[in-house]
Amino acid sequence: MDYMNRELPVEKRIVDLLSRMTLEEKAAQLDMMRGVEFATKPSTIHNCSVDNDTEFNFDRIRKEFGDRGIGFVHDTYSIPAVMNKLQRYFIEETRLGIPCIFTAEALHGVSGTRGTVFPVPLNLGATFDVDLVKKVGEAIGRETRALGMHEILAPNLDIAREPRWGRVEETFGEDTYLSSRMGVAMITGEQKGDVSRDDAVVSEPKHYCVHGIPEGGTNCSPARVGHREVHSVYLPVFEAGIKEGGAYNVMASYNSIDGDVMMCSKYYLNDILKEQLEIKGYSRSDWAGIGEIKNRHHLVKDDKDAIKMAIANGLDVQGCDYPNEFFETTLVELVNEGKLDIERINDAVKRVLRVKFDLGLFENPYTNEERYKEIIRCDEHRDISLNVARESITLLKNDGVLPIGKECKSIALIGPSSASQKIGGYSSLPTGYKVLSVYDELKKAVGEDVIVRQCDGCAITKGKKTQRIVDGQPHLYSEGEDEIIDTVEEAIEIASKCDFIIMVGGDNTITSGEGRDRCELTLHGRQRELIQKLSELGKPLVLILENGKPVDLSIEKDICNAIMVTWFGGELGAQAIVEAVLGKINPAGRLPISFPQSTSRIPCYYSMLPGGATVFLEGDKSALYPFGFGLSYTTFNYSDMTVSNIDKKECTATISVKVKNTGNMKGDEVVQLYIDDVESTVVTPPMLLKGFKRISLDVGESKKVSFKLNYDSFKLMNLKYEWVVESGDFRILIGSASNDILCETTITL
Repeated sequence: MDYMNRELPVEKRIVDLLSRMTLEEKAAQLDMMRGVEFATKPSTIHNCSVDNDTEFNFDRIRKEFGDRGIGFVHDTYSIPAVMNKLQRYFIEETRLGIPCIFTAEALHGVSGTRGTVFPVPLNLGATFDVDLVKKVGEAIGRETRALGMHEILAPNLDIAREPRWGRVEETFGEDTYLSSRMGVAMITGEQKGDVSRDDAVVSEPKHYCVHGIPEGGTNCSPARVGHREVHSVYLPVFEAGIKEGGAYNVMASYNSIDGDVMMCSKYYLNDILKEQLEIKGYSRSDWAGIGEIKNRHHLVKDDKDAIKMAIANGLDVQGCDYPNEFFETTLVELVNEGKLDIERINDAVKRVLRVKFDLGLFENPYTNEERYKEIIRCDEHRDISLNVARESITLLKNDGVLPIGKECKSIALIGPSSASQKIGGYSSLPTGYKVLSVYDELKKAVGEDVIVRQCDGCAITKGKKTQRIVDGQPHLYSEGEDEIIDTVEEAIEIASKCDFIIMVGGDNTITSGEGRDRCELTLHGRQRELIQKLSELGKPLVLILENGKPVDLSIEKDICNAIMVTWFGGELGAQAIVEAVLGKINPAGRLPISFPQSTSRIPCYYSMLPGGATVFLEGDKSALYPFGFGLSYTTFNYSDMTVSNIDKKECTATISVKVKNTGNMKGDEVVQLYIDDVESTVVTPPMLLKGFKRISLDVGESKKVSFKLNYDSFKLMNLKYEWVVESGDFRILIGSASNDILCETTITL
C-alpha cells in the first residue's frame, strides 16, 4: 500500500490513503475522544489523567469506534506505556491501521500530573527575551513528546486588551509585535523545524483570531472590532505564528467578531486561514464550540445544522463538542443527504492525515517507554523555568528599600501567598514534590542571620482547598486557600515587632484564569485593608504580587515603599522572588500589559488611537504603569543614536544607540524601539513597538544596540484595506519604556 511506503512523498501517501477510506472512516478522523472516559483507573487527583497501570475498556471502545479508528485522543495524561496501549488498538484493530494523535494542553508546561511547571505566558512576555522563550518551547516539546503526546493546544496568541478578562495570564500581553515575537519563539521551540523528532510536537495556537477583547470583559463575549483593526492588530500574531513559526493548526475561538461567529466563519476559517495564510494542518473547535452556534449565537435551530454550518464553512475537527457517535453519524448523514460536500470532508481529512504523516506516526506510532524518566523535570528544564521567573520580575516602585540591606535583622512575611506559592492555571498538578513558597525560600536564604516571622493575615478567596471542574471544563480546577482564616490583627502584631515587612498577595485560580473574569481589578478579599494597616506601622513595606492580570494599585502605590510584580512564576517562582528582594539578582522585567490608574479607567493600553479626551473628571486616562515599564536597582544612560542604511525604495533602515550602565550594580536593560507614523491617511497610534533587545551590562559597561527596520516596521492598512508604506516622516523613538523615551530622531520615506 502506497500510504505505508515511507519513500513516497507525503502528498502521494495522503491521496492513496484517502482513496481507500470509507465515509465513516473519514468522519472518524475529524473526531476526538477523551481517553480518561475509557480508562479502568482514572486518576483520583487530576480529572484528565489516568494511573500508570490503567487498562482500557476495549470492549466498549470496539463497540463505539469499531474498526474505523479515531483522529485524536485527548485527556489521557499518563506515561508512554499507557499511550502505547491505546495506540496499539488503533494500529492493530482498525481496518487501515491509522494511528491517532494524542493531544495535550501545554500553555506553560504539559498538563497532567507530570511536567515542569514553567511561569505563565504573561511571565514570558515580561522577560522581553526571545531566546529564553524559545528554550521554554523546546523544553515543553521535549517533555510532551517524551510522555507520548504529539500535539499541544498552545500557545495562546490572543492580544489581551481587556484586563478584566480572566485569561490574560495565558497571553503574552497587549502588544502585537511583542506577542508575535514571543509566539514565533515558542512555536519554533516546540516544533523544532521537524515534528517527526522525538522531542518535538505540533503547535496549535489559540484562540483564532480576536478573543482578548471580550465585550464587558467576560469570557467568550463578542469582539466589537473593525476590519482594519482585526488585520492590523490581531491577525498579524497568528500570521507570524503560522508563516514564521510554522504552526500547523489553530483552535477557533468561541466568540463572534463583528457578528461573524468564528466557529463557522467562511471568511476567517477559509479565506484568511487556508487561502491567505496557507495553514498546513487543520482548524479545531474550542471545547463544545460548535454547539455554541446554536446555544449561544442562535444561528441555527438544531445541532445537526450547527455541525453542517461549521464544517461547510471551513472548520475541520471537533474538540469534544458532541458525543463521538452523534458527531460522526451526523457528518455521514449530511454528506449522504447532499447537504455537505464530500470534497469539504476530503480536504479536512487530508489536513489531519498530513499532520499524522509529518509527525512520523505511520513509521513510529509508539513512544519509548523509559526515556521520559530522564527528561521530565530534569535539571535543565527546571533551570529554564527559574530563569524565566527571574527575568520576568518587574519592579514598579522602589524608594530605596530594595534590595534589603544587611542591617535588617527581622522580616515580617505577611499575606495569603507568602506561604502558598501560586503557579497559574492550565499547569501540571505538582505531584511527588513540593512547590516551595516565599516563606520556605526566604528562611533558607537568610539562615539564622535574620528572623523571619510569617502570617497569612487574610485569604484571597475563602474556602477549603478543592479540586473541582470549572464551567464544565474537566482540565481546569479551582483552589481555595486551604481554610485560611482572617488574622489581620495577628499579622499587624507580628509586623510591628519586625524591622521590615514583605506582603505577598495577588491572585489565585479563582480570581484569575479561564472563566474567572472580574469587574474589579483591586486585590480580592481583605488584602487592600491588610496593606493599609501594615503601612500605618511606619516600617519599610514591600508589596509582592503573584498575579495573572493587571491590578488596581491606586492606593497601594502611595503607601508601599516598593511594589514588585512577579506574575505566576511557576514551580521555582519563590526562589526568584527571594533572590530579587535580597539583591542576588537585579529585576529587569517589563510590563507586557498596562496597569490602569483604577479599575474604571480602562482600556488603557499604550497604543490606543488618538482623538479622544485624555482626562476624566476624576483624573488622567493614561495607564498608571504603562506597557514596557519596569525599574532596576541600577541606572542606564542612552546616547549616540544613529541612523544608517536608509533605503527609501525598500523601506529599510538601521537604527543604533549606545546604552551604558551608570549605576552600582550589574543589570539587564530592555531597549525598546517605537515608531510614530507622523503623516498617515488613516489614524494610527502615537507609537507602536517595532523592536526590542534585552542586554546585560556590568557596572560602567556600554553596548551598541542596533535595530534593522523593514517594510513591516512602517506599513499600515490604508482606506482601501491595502498594506502600504505611505511616504512621509516617521519618528523613531528609543527608550526603556513606552513612557520613557530617551532618544528620538525622524526619518523620511
